[in-house]
Amino acid sequence: MHSVRGCAAAVGALGLLRLFAIPWTWSVTVSLGVYLGSGGWRVLHLVCKTAPRDLFGLFLLLRIKLAVRRHQRENSTVPKIFRETVSRHPHKVALVSEGSGEEWSFRGLDEYSDSVGNFLRAQGYLPGDVVALYMESRPEFVGLWLGMAKVGVEAALINFNLRLDALAHCLSVSGAKAVVFGAELSQALAEVNGVLGKNMRRFCCGDPDPNHIPNNTERLEPLLTAATTQPPTPPPGIGFMDRLFYIYTSGTTGMPKAAIVVHSRYYRMAAFAFYGFRMRTDDVIYNSLPLYHSAGNIVGVGQCLLHGLTVIIKRKFSASRFWDDCVTYNCTIVQYIGEICRYLLNQPVRAAESRHRVRMAIGNGLRPAIWRSFTHRFHVAQVAEFYGATECNCAVANLDGTVGACGFNSRILPNIYPIRLVKVNEDTMELIRGPEGLCVPCKPGEPGQLVGRINQKDPLRRFDGYANESATHKKIAYSVFRKGDSAYLSGDVLVMDSLGYMYFKDRSGDTFRWRGENVSTTEVEATLSHLLSMTDVAVYGVEVPGVEGKAGMAAIADPDNIVRPDLLYQQLQRALPAYSRPIFLRMLPTVDTTSTFKIQKTRLRKEGFDVHQIRDRLYFLDSKLGRYVPMDTELYDGIQSGKIHL
Repeated sequence: MHSVRGCAAAVGALGLLRLFAIPWTWSVTVSLGVYLGSGGWRVLHLVCKTAPRDLFGLFLLLRIKLAVRRHQRENSTVPKIFRETVSRHPHKVALVSEGSGEEWSFRGLDEYSDSVGNFLRAQGYLPGDVVALYMESRPEFVGLWLGMAKVGVEAALINFNLRLDALAHCLSVSGAKAVVFGAELSQALAEVNGVLGKNMRRFCCGDPDPNHIPNNTERLEPLLTAATTQPPTPPPGIGFMDRLFYIYTSGTTGMPKAAIVVHSRYYRMAAFAFYGFRMRTDDVIYNSLPLYHSAGNIVGVGQCLLHGLTVIIKRKFSASRFWDDCVTYNCTIVQYIGEICRYLLNQPVRAAESRHRVRMAIGNGLRPAIWRSFTHRFHVAQVAEFYGATECNCAVANLDGTVGACGFNSRILPNIYPIRLVKVNEDTMELIRGPEGLCVPCKPGEPGQLVGRINQKDPLRRFDGYANESATHKKIAYSVFRKGDSAYLSGDVLVMDSLGYMYFKDRSGDTFRWRGENVSTTEVEATLSHLLSMTDVAVYGVEVPGVEGKAGMAAIADPDNIVRPDLLYQQLQRALPAYSRPIFLRMLPTVDTTSTFKIQKTRLRKEGFDVHQIRDRLYFLDSKLGRYVPMDTELYDGIQSGKIHL
């Protein structure tokens, strides 16, 4: 408001001065004085502070828009762009399997994916068919989904931590006609083999354990060897705006949801990271993130496929080997999630952490409290933090390394990138609307849900949703910016400061983030309730001092004191991935419910695991002992002080 009045005053003063023929130098001086005196100094301060950042952001946005329009005009696909990358440097190393040290050249990756595409086409799979991919991270994972894309087959990228009901759900909800699984997951697939149906074919990559191989499994390697490595003819009708694969996200409720990733989304996510964080074609990326996630498979591997960088694929993250690997492979960029940075800081000092060539760490979730400690100890010059879910259209990025910020939006030209923080009821996440029915934008310092205006004709603004239409509709709100428009609801609460920098506040809804994963509380509740003969269970995340994310806690109705935590943990080991298993248990007579039998968690979240407030039985998952142990004051104080690590 001050800036508007200031500008009006300046313009009016300038007109009067011209009218009386005062020399222009005096006109400018007096006009500037009037402008600054009426509050315009705030705008000048904002411009001086943010202009370089905003101009670079604008340049980046225009660059991506022009590139996207070109690819849209040429109807490009990820395989087509990759083919151009191969032609530029066929013999350069594209992927390295850290476990074996095996190197894949760009030509080798191209030929492997060609054989995958030709094999699938020979087996009768058609464009639009879905094949599930369930294996740990390694170069074959990339070659498989890339080969599928070459013939229009859509891959469903399954989290390799999933087991039993969650695994069966993800395989079935995608409509997959086949599953390609790693030999290391033979037993996990065998456990759900009976519910997959006879029509779903099983292909095993690697040498499976003969004692745990699922029935009707076919070995993949001989079939690929028999297939030709000639480039398959691209399927007609598959282009830049069509589906590439599915990445599963926990969302806010229920089982994992299959988010649709189209070719244009893959391109723009990878391109934003490449150009926005000033990557170079001679960079070597150390990628220890799972390839079923967009961070590992798009932000990381995407730099290999689209821009020709070399990517080191680590099958599973190892804090003790991290810097040694970076030295061995001459890595210049590392990927992280917030927890990875904390794990590395908790490691003893070793020589490799000062001998590496890493200049940048790219990822999300690095807490401000450890940001400087991480960069100082490990001599990493740049932290490239970003925010954005796989399916969202409102991603933001920290382009200038401002400590703690996950991104920004211009305060000077806010409409260039149509995203907003809007006011919500933080308990229910219900949008707060003004008198005209539109959402109420947040002022600097006010927490709000991040939303992005949807434009399905614009690849940068479209929202492709999920395989489930009902889930898609729940993420869309109407009349947000103006009457009749639509916007994507991120479900996350952020705060923006006076300069436009955004900071992550909390993950809302019925999920919490732990060990770099989104944990669905309803999924864990369903599993626990089933194991405990339909007992009422409330699952929620609780904050632990000095720990990234929220630790899982389960409140279990146990009026007769019959639940055995040791037995329960044994069952949870089979039913849930490690990051979903509750760290704390609370046994209480009843779980609070509303009149419509919805579980109330507000009081439970507030009390957390505080033994000084709670008289119910509390248990803590001791990872060293591998069992739940009773919580007492000494244990509670040790967790609070950080002496006892989770």
